[in-house]
Parts: sequence; structure tokens; C-alpha cells
Amino acid sequence: MQPIISIEGVGKTYAGGFTALKSVDLQIHRGEIFALLGPNGAGKTTLISIICGIVNPTTGTVTADGHDIQRAFRAARSKIGLVPQELSTDSFESVWSTVTFSRGLFGKAPNPEYIEKILRQLSLWDKKDSRIMALSGGMKRRVMIAKALSHEPSILFLDEPTAGVDVELRRDMWEMVRGLRENGVTVILTTHYIEEAEEMADRIGVINHGELVLVEEKHTLMHKLGKKQLTIHLQNPVTALPESLSEFALEVADEGNQLIFTFDTQREHTGIAELLRQLNQQGIEFKDLHSSESSLEEIFVNLVHQSQNERQQAG
Repeated sequence: MQPIISIEGVGKTYAGGFTALKSVDLQIHRGEIFALLGPNGAGKTTLISIICGIVNPTTGTVTADGHDIQRAFRAARSKIGLVPQELSTDSFESVWSTVTFSRGLFGKAPNPEYIEKILRQLSLWDKKDSRIMALSGGMKRRVMIAKALSHEPSILFLDEPTAGVDVELRRDMWEMVRGLRENGVTVILTTHYIEEAEEMADRIGVINHGELVLVEEKHTLMHKLGKKQLTIHLQNPVTALPESLSEFALEVADEGNQLIFTFDTQREHTGIAELLRQLNQQGIEFKDLHSSESSLEEIFVNLVHQSQNERQQAG
């Protein structure tokens, strides 16, 4: 299937010499939720701005739903809805007026039924006559999404969509985004909330210092890079480990009351059975076992540190 967004060799160097992006290649599939993760200044917003035609790339090409973003800007941009990170709404306008006006900006004929539909989906219908200035931050964020959807785009960009939004409203918005995907909208989001990507995304891209470090299916990424740990709760604390246990690279924790064993879930033999046998032989008794898997946040932090180390070594 042809990707809905194709990014080939996109780079951006500003007049002062700062390179924000370095030859990014990325294909985004139709109907997926794609999360772009990266620390502040990594290049996330620059990449989104280029795809949306707000910033011109120094090198490379971008097509959106079959249209080149530079050579066919209006056609490409009509396929895209953008919710920027900053809340920039017309404070004195009503919700209904500002969303209807946004639709008209893209040359779309009036469609009150469609506007009502998206306002209801976003729980804004009872606020349709309210002025933007009277709304809470979370409601203003919903209005921004309604504006971005007003012209019926096939692609929706959400740049830090839940920044400053409380936990309950954040989860409501996650449900809303899933609903958009079910209605055929491709969603690309940037986020600082790792749990947001872990909860919602089909695929994840990690960007750092303008380079796309990794793009992977979420579950594949967590399987490949995630570690599992077995925490062994001991009957009696240990002060030192016998030499025979050195091959297991055990970590002593909780003042000697716990042993932590990190293992690779992809290996045919994890070593757990042998470890427990050795503990028994050494007379080290345990009362409980607990296994845990590394979170996406830990994976992300490790990836960023790894890319930074590689940059330092290359420099």
C-alpha cells in the first residue's frame, strides 16, 4: 500500500548555520497512529512544519496523500489538519464561528451537519456559542482540534496535544484520537508523555539532534529493546554473593534482601532455571519472585543516550 506521507532525504539548515534536520527518510502508513518522540530541540516540530508546508526544507521532498508539498502546496495542505503546540485561538469568537471559518479557509462549502458532528465528537456541542476566551485550557485544546478537522483532512498532526491538560481529559483525548483513526484519519503526534505513545501509537519514531534514530512497530520495539528483570526476595539478607553466581551478573538490592537478575526474553534459555538451581545449592533461600518488563520510557531514554554517545565518538 502506498504511504500517505512520504519523506525522502529531508534536511533543514537555517541561515545561521544551525542544522535542525539531517536527511530524514520516513514513510507513514495510511490509517495508523504514528508517535514521534524526542527531547526538546530534537527536530520534531521542524519536521512537522516542513510536512505541513510552513517551513521549506533545505533538501529532500515530501508528499502528502500523493501531492508534493512544495509543487502542489494547496492540494497537499488541504489533506492535512494541524494542531500546533501553542493555543492560538480567536478569543472573542464563538466556538461555532471559529470552526466554521477554518473550514471556509480551505475553500470548503458550508456544512453545518459536519461541524455539529465534530463538535459533538469533541464534547464541544454545549459550548458552541461560548466565546473561546471563556473556555478552559483543555476545552481550548479541543477547539484547536475541531478547527484542524473542519476541512475533513485525511491526515492530522498533533504537536504535543495534551500539554497542560489534566490526566482525565488526556485520557478522553486519547479515546477521541482512536476514534479518528477508526474513521480513516491518519494521526501523527509528537509528545513528551511516553505513556501517551505507549498507550496509543501503532508505530514509534525516535528523533534526536535532527536524526531519525529509529522507527519501529511499538510492540516490536518493546520486544527487541525491552529487558525483563526477575526480582528474587530472599528469606535472609546476604552481604556477599558466592563466586559460583558471578556468571549471572546479579544486583544486590534492598540492603541484601533482594537479588535482581536481568535477562533477555528473546534467548532460548533465559538462565532463570539455572540461577534458581544455583541459589538452592548455595543454601540461599527465597520467599518470592517478581518479574517486570522495561517501560517505553526506559527504552526511549536508553536510545537517546546511545545516539548521543555515538555522536560523541564520531566527533
